[in-house]
Amino acid sequence: MRILHTMLRVSDLDKSLAFYCDVLGMDLLRRKDYPGGEFTLAFVGYGKESEEAVLELTYNWGVDSYNLGDAYGHVALGVDDIYTTCDAIKGLGGKVAREPGPMKHGSTVIAFVEDPDGYKVELIQTKSKVEEPTMAAART
Repeated sequence: MRILHTMLRVSDLDKSLAFYCDVLGMDLLRRKDYPGGEFTLAFVGYGKESEEAVLELTYNWGVDSYNLGDAYGHVALGVDDIYTTCDAIKGLGGKVAREPGPMKHGSTVIAFVEDPDGYKVELIQTKSKVEEPTMAAART
């Protein structure tokens, strides 16, 4: 068994695709309209669905907002350089809701960004040591 996908309901599919594809660098793997059910499914990810878990973005036609609820947490992505990644996300118009830094009560470096619907995406530093650009620049 393996996880196939996580489904998120989105209020504006074009804005969501721009965020996940243009800002976070995912690929649109497939998209299909279901006129009988009045919804569209778009699958995005970093690899083939047959090999990687992906996100299913579900757009229910005519629905322009959702209550995200308090049980939902976040989607997590591993990144090599969290500071450069956050700067790139901001440069592309993305919202960094929590700047990079050590997690509370731990040492793992994390950040949070938000998609157009307010869903949280956690970024986790995957390389063992990356210094903040200002610190590295001060030594050169």
